[in-house]
Amino acid sequence: MSKPRISVIVPIYQVQSFLRECLDSILEQSFRDIEVIAVNDCSPDRCGEIVDEYAAADERVRALHLPENVGLGRARNAGMEIARGDYLFFLDSDDTITPGSLQLIIDRLAETADPDVLIFDYARTFWWGGETRNSLASVFKTEGPEVFTAKQRPEFLSLIMVVWNKVYRREFVEQRGFEFPPGYYEDTPWTFPVLMSADRMAALDEVVVHYRQRRQGNILRTVSRKHFDIFDQYQRVFAFMDKDPALSEWRPRLFTKMIDHFIAILAKDNRVPQELRAEFFALAHRYYRRYLPAGYVRPEGHTGVRHALIAHGAYPVYQTLKVANQGRRKVRKTVRDTKKKVAGKRLDRHYEAALKLPVDENLAVYSSYWGRGYVCNPAALHAKAKQVAPHVRGVVVAKQDEIRKLPPGTDYVVPGTPRYWAVMARAKYFFSNVNFEDRVIKRPGTVHVQTQHGTPLKRMGVDLLPYPVAAKGTNFRKLLERSDRWDYCVSSNRFSADIWEKAFPCSFAALESGYPRNDVFYTSTAADVRRIRENLGIPAGKIAVLYAPTHRDYTSSYVPQLDVTRLAEALGDGFVVLMRGHHFYEKKPSALQACQDSARVIDVTAHTSSEELQLAADVLLADYSSMMFDYANLDRPIVIYANDWEVYKVSRGVYFDLMEEPPGHVARTEDELHEIFGSGAWKDERSDTLRDAFRRTFCQYDDGHAAERVIRQIMLGEPADKLPVVPLDERTPAPSPAAAEAGGADESAAGSSKAA
Repeated sequence: MSKPRISVIVPIYQVQSFLRECLDSILEQSFRDIEVIAVNDCSPDRCGEIVDEYAAADERVRALHLPENVGLGRARNAGMEIARGDYLFFLDSDDTITPGSLQLIIDRLAETADPDVLIFDYARTFWWGGETRNSLASVFKTEGPEVFTAKQRPEFLSLIMVVWNKVYRREFVEQRGFEFPPGYYEDTPWTFPVLMSADRMAALDEVVVHYRQRRQGNILRTVSRKHFDIFDQYQRVFAFMDKDPALSEWRPRLFTKMIDHFIAILAKDNRVPQELRAEFFALAHRYYRRYLPAGYVRPEGHTGVRHALIAHGAYPVYQTLKVANQGRRKVRKTVRDTKKKVAGKRLDRHYEAALKLPVDENLAVYSSYWGRGYVCNPAALHAKAKQVAPHVRGVVVAKQDEIRKLPPGTDYVVPGTPRYWAVMARAKYFFSNVNFEDRVIKRPGTVHVQTQHGTPLKRMGVDLLPYPVAAKGTNFRKLLERSDRWDYCVSSNRFSADIWEKAFPCSFAALESGYPRNDVFYTSTAADVRRIRENLGIPAGKIAVLYAPTHRDYTSSYVPQLDVTRLAEALGDGFVVLMRGHHFYEKKPSALQACQDSARVIDVTAHTSSEELQLAADVLLADYSSMMFDYANLDRPIVIYANDWEVYKVSRGVYFDLMEEPPGHVARTEDELHEIFGSGAWKDERSDTLRDAFRRTFCQYDDGHAAERVIRQIMLGEPADKLPVVPLDERTPAPSPAAAEAGGADESAAGSSKAA
């Protein structure tokens, strides 16, 4: 087997939403003489599956699955042990490399006769889409020899001390015995010794790495005692220097770096726990005295003051200085907040009083669409909790005009009332398919579950930032603050789980359970289907076409995309159209009112349950609504009407090309749509093939048990895999209307699986 030029070592842990982008950025490079060593550090998510998928598809990828989680440093070591390349490139698995960058590296290595280390630049890429090149990039413009030592061009030691902005000659690393230690800040005892030891270094003035700035999720932002690892890491560096007297000249520079590093960690509230800060400061003082170089001159300015406080172990003074600075910032913030309160609302005294009472461990709140009643995933979870966790009292949020639609005996609260705020203050569990108000405070020990309300075709969350038409009026800071309350986020497929993590860069855990509202598609009986159709007024034997268009962000009001009455007339006597208007339009548009004049159109906009409408329909006529993903569970025909696809994808943004991966036949004009139905193509073999592929991608977890999975995991603390997902080929959805009408009065559904 030939030796590759570069071994790219990628340690992997809990990055399932970013891993594909990372690996693609490597494998799609124009320079191909590489090996990619993907080290799965016993990641609990789907990273292992993704690694195996890439290894099977590309022989350059070598999958290494560690039997236990060992941490970033030792995962890199494991990759090094099997690396065969001339050079080692360590890339973090949530970062990417820029197109063509490997070729630039190879060219520069050739120009500089294979140095021990090649240093290159990076840019920070932010979750909102911004990009900023390294602020110290000017060091690449400084004068000096092209091949150098750290002593000849010490300015390169001012760069961020990380491992991934360099490639290393493997023989040099092996000869010197360099390896990564365990613990946090593992780059420190690697980078300094490597740079001080290299006889030949070179630089490449190009951005190679896109360093992803995750809003949350960076392990170094975790408050824990693990940040004390920094002391052991610097002790390793000084021990390395002490073995070689020739390195003593680096002591002052390294000492300054160390103290600055301690100060930087102390300056952040999301690192060292509050109760351990005095201990951390005391250790910093001990390290100051232990490693203080002879004749050392402290920095000037504010930095020098902080150095002096650490030198004297003056923690009380340090804290006083910090509090004083925070006080000045707080005064400025108070002035700003006071101005904002003129237009805003305060938490009422009733809510504040209730927040002082203990959390009710057996109280849960369920809210859909800002109190629109008993619908969607929260309603399905409420119903299941009554069966599986009856000790938890459920309260549904319902606006005044929704109360009459609630199931008999359902406890409810009306938004904004004193009881509403009392319940919101004391509940343990919160289930919502949107977000609660800004004023809602997440108390310690409470659990917030974001159930979502559909699989996203259209862009969501911060992914809307590049789409000003759709994002108009959105306060993304407020959106993310609300989303920060989530502990869990429900998804019905892996596609969605990956999107939620990127679109809402918060610290929730994925709950890949399936959508609870879709359970009914596997538990409903033939009698249920007949009853729903009868209640809707669908004549026996008629083919019901459910048309449910989604909202258009590029219009300010309802603009009909389809002449529903004309469609109904074209379909003929054998069909009836169920017209479902979007819930954004509170008042019935005149176009919907006109539909009622046709005997072949039934306006079902006001019908509470979307799931019942889908059970009643023989075929779904969809545009870009997420209903298509739900309806696919029923394994019934779907037709896409995409007359404004180009405008929609430009104005709203989409996650995939629906025209390339549709769940059925696609019509771009009304005449094409009439032809699809008139010719019978809507239910032909091609329709079945497209739908099958669609179902396998988007109906992964919907098997009739989603609500139970969520309730058992959240309320009963059971492991996520206790109720495994029924394989798609073993599920049997509710009978079609034709089958239901042909069956007997007592015929029941086949159930959620053929084995059931």
